[in-house]
Amino acid sequence: MKSREDAIAADPPKPNAPRSGLTYGDAGVDIDAGNALVKAIGPLARATMRPGADVALGGFGGLFDLKAAGFTDPLLVAATDGVGTKLKIAIECDKHDTVGVDLVAMCVNDLVVQGAEPLFFLDYFASGKLSPRVAESVISGIADGCRQAGCALIGGETAEMPGMYAENDYDLAGFTVGAVERANVLTGADVAIGDVVLGLASAGVHANGFSLVRRVVEMQGLAYDAVAPFETSEPGCSLGDALLTPTRIYVKSCLDAVRTGSVRALAHITGGGLTENVPRVLPDHATAALDAACWDRPAVFDWLAEAGGVDPMEMHRTFNCGVGMIVIVAPDAVADITAMLRAAGETVFQIGEITPREGDASVTLAGL
Repeated sequence: MKSREDAIAADPPKPNAPRSGLTYGDAGVDIDAGNALVKAIGPLARATMRPGADVALGGFGGLFDLKAAGFTDPLLVAATDGVGTKLKIAIECDKHDTVGVDLVAMCVNDLVVQGAEPLFFLDYFASGKLSPRVAESVISGIADGCRQAGCALIGGETAEMPGMYAENDYDLAGFTVGAVERANVLTGADVAIGDVVLGLASAGVHANGFSLVRRVVEMQGLAYDAVAPFETSEPGCSLGDALLTPTRIYVKSCLDAVRTGSVRALAHITGGGLTENVPRVLPDHATAALDAACWDRPAVFDWLAEAGGVDPMEMHRTFNCGVGMIVIVAPDAVADITAMLRAAGETVFQIGEITPREGDASVTLAGL
């Protein structure tokens, strides 16, 4: 296993040196491939520079200057996540340029729900045999995601582990740190009865529930290079490309809304769907009364439900079903926040309201 910093420092053997015994290469680890990858990703990392980070690769750790980023009394917020078995589809399709966006999105969307601005990101890329082509494609997606979120890619780990992973397999994990001024942390404690629940449209399945997605594809006997059996934004799009549509990054639009002071809470709709993520930002006395008829559900979810015979409630506790982020706002701010979010490129639906809790239900979902 080697870090990118190790790869930079590695001293490759002299071409004419006598050989005796085993080498790291004999064990399946290619130091030269790691060196090539470091050179390739340097410009990608530099393209994510932001105040507070100089994005210089090669040290043992990445530095970030909170003062240079403009914070005075900050709290740090950290998050880590992966992409799950969506990677299996990327590997089978040999399409690796979008899962890096997913990786960043899954982390930074968790930060913004606490009002935090993502500052920097690190990734962990592990493979059975390092392919610089594949790794560079993945990391280019990570850099793209970082640019969308406004955070710096300051480092990462590239691990080549023959015997742990099959030769063409790889796994990803992401780690991000953000900051929020102490007085501006979103906890959900300010959510009040009568507040309005807005839903921001997802880009598709995002990066949750893919074990079930893959099972449905298998049951239907479909190939990922076949035309998608549901409506897509591009006619004739393959099933693989449709399913690999990257997770939407909501950071910049939501931060702008949060800074108005009118947002009571945010909830990132990932594993667990609406029914398990919204309650995480509600006080004990409140219920989110939601109506599924109030937003547009992308066709991929209708196909998954029908082709897999998936129960409606199971759909909504496994997938985002078309809503990737929840924004809870005061009633008198709905029009302004909606207009702001739409101007930032979001598709916004008014999907419910906060009501007094009766019994144990913290979320009710009508219109299924």
